[in-house]
Amino acid sequence: MPETTLRSDRPVRHSRAVQRPARHVRRARGGVGRRVARVAAATAGVLALGGTTGAVALYAQVQGSIDAADVDQFLGDDRPTAPAEEDPVDGYAGRPLNILVMGTDLRDGENAEIAGEVDGMRSDTTMLVHLSADRSRVDVVSIPRDSLVDIPSCTLEDGSTTDPQSDAMFNDAFHIGGGDTENLAAAAACTRRTFEQNSGLRTDESIVVKMDGVRDVIDALGGVPMDLPEAMDSPKAGLHVPAGPQTFDGTTALQFLRARTGTGNGLEMGSDLARIERQQQLVDALAAQVQGAGLLSDPTTLMPVLTSVTRSLSISEGLADVRDLAGLALTLRDVDPATLQPVTVPVAEAPQDRYRVVWTSQAQDLWDRLAADQPLTDAAGTPTAGATTTTGA
Repeated sequence: MPETTLRSDRPVRHSRAVQRPARHVRRARGGVGRRVARVAAATAGVLALGGTTGAVALYAQVQGSIDAADVDQFLGDDRPTAPAEEDPVDGYAGRPLNILVMGTDLRDGENAEIAGEVDGMRSDTTMLVHLSADRSRVDVVSIPRDSLVDIPSCTLEDGSTTDPQSDAMFNDAFHIGGGDTENLAAAAACTRRTFEQNSGLRTDESIVVKMDGVRDVIDALGGVPMDLPEAMDSPKAGLHVPAGPQTFDGTTALQFLRARTGTGNGLEMGSDLARIERQQQLVDALAAQVQGAGLLSDPTTLMPVLTSVTRSLSISEGLADVRDLAGLALTLRDVDPATLQPVTVPVAEAPQDRYRVVWTSQAQDLWDRLAADQPLTDAAGTPTAGATTTTGA
């Protein structure tokens, strides 16, 4: 196990149920990124059709369903320096862009009906999406929620601030920032501050995804085809599915995404890192379903799906305009699929707690490469020294 850890000499606080030791996770296949990029570009093309009455109505309806979150008010001034802009064509062109994407277990409204009533909220999944300045490359880095990190002081909705914490789980930052009011903007800001102060890398925007929208968008697509190598049984997530080809409806897909313990398809590991790999399996199948259905060629068919997607998001203001999202996605249409190979922050078993992980010294090389807008993979698609995905077991 690498020697470098994050403040490993301090005692850890257990804020969630004990988990099993971290396991190895493989990198996602390049096909996932390729299909997602094409889906995003095609969706952007539909939204960019501003010359027709139908498209204008489409834009207005989708735009009205977006929850724009003023995250900047909670971030504070003690952040990494932003890169200098050189005559950008729009708000993003000409410079790299870092977007922190968080999936939350918030149990508000329908989300409580889906997963049960639970106090508080945390970021169940967090990924950094890095777009290169020339838009020729997209890097995706998954951040294990069980990483032990330092959480800085965060600003709450009422203007008060929280006490900083050491050796806390990364996903606690979302809960801390949300406070008693469970404010999604403040929660996202605290997560961004935590990421920034542990990595030294500045984030530009953020997106929070809620559970109910994930369910609704899959139902709007008519389900997602899956082919499981073995049956899966996860009583805690409510998942009970057989082996072989089948179609997941929205509820089953969400149960599959949330499942971490049980039997079948790696559930025996009880590892969040193994769950990341299963989530990539479903994203792969979902992207293929969107393409195969011809959904993106018909705005009237696309409308219920877009409405489901946007109402499941809380987006920082810089990304909250659909036209901006469309323009951004269109700039990615020529991304080389070979560069779309998601990685996970290099981690090792925490010396003080075998059920938690710490970032290794290779993680800093990862952040340095992103800050310099350098590729995380070499020309052959092999991860660089700072882009490995193995963990201590």
